[in-house]
Amino acid sequence: MWYVVLSVVCSVTVAVLLKIARSRSLHVQQIVLWNYPVTVLLTYFLLQPNLTDVPWVKLPYQLYIPLAVLLPTLFIFIALAIKYSGIVKTDVAQRMSLFIPLLASFLLFNEQASFGTLIGIGVGLLAVVFSVSWNKGGDGQKSNGILYPSVVFLGMGIIDVLFKQVAQHKEVSYIDSMFFVFVGAMLVAFSILLFQKWKNGEGTSKTTVLWGSLLGLFNFLNIFFYMKAHRAIPDNPSIVFTTMNVGVIVVGTMIGVLVFKEKLSLVNKIGLVLAVISILLIKYL
Repeated sequence: MWYVVLSVVCSVTVAVLLKIARSRSLHVQQIVLWNYPVTVLLTYFLLQPNLTDVPWVKLPYQLYIPLAVLLPTLFIFIALAIKYSGIVKTDVAQRMSLFIPLLASFLLFNEQASFGTLIGIGVGLLAVVFSVSWNKGGDGQKSNGILYPSVVFLGMGIIDVLFKQVAQHKEVSYIDSMFFVFVGAMLVAFSILLFQKWKNGEGTSKTTVLWGSLLGLFNFLNIFFYMKAHRAIPDNPSIVFTTMNVGVIVVGTMIGVLVFKEKLSLVNKIGLVLAVISILLIKYL
């Protein structure tokens, strides 16, 4: 469970960094794309993946390739969803994506959950619904759009499922898998940056690279601990999926209130209480 806690902290830190960068009118999209070279370097030098005896034929390319594409591009779709569909629908899409890995837990991974776990998951889903700021407005007429939020919903859910499958792949260590996925994501990110420069003439500043490096550190730690959690609890992926999502709600809400002075509605407060109850039920029942 400690791996989930550490992953939650790193995930919320990533969100906080993006929030601060956006408030300072920095190029958030480029910051996101520049974080992947850092994740590759950190994985290589700190975790020292085994690249000499790689079983190239046995690598799960069917998992690596979609992850390498989805990781950098989904950030772009999240930005587009906020721009064209409003904050509310984007927030709902991100939170509701939990349904996809939960279904996968029982349909693909054949998980047998206890009654207490199922109750905890149910309360966790309620916490997700109540945590969304339904009363916030979108961006005028643009808030009616559903295309980009739908992509975010599917993309985030699929990423969770793919990482679980990578963690279960015993013929390749999760460290080696992390390295290959990050290298692929870096290549896709650089392709996007080159396309932006060719199409719009957008350059990259030192500030952008610096922020991207800081983001890369916590993004690396987030995914590292997330995969460690799945390895530590291999037979109950729903616990990892639910606790991770609910944990992000709790920590993210506390940071929002204490640091950014955000206001909570009564519904949001109920969601926060349900989130804590959900984690306790999953942990102790």
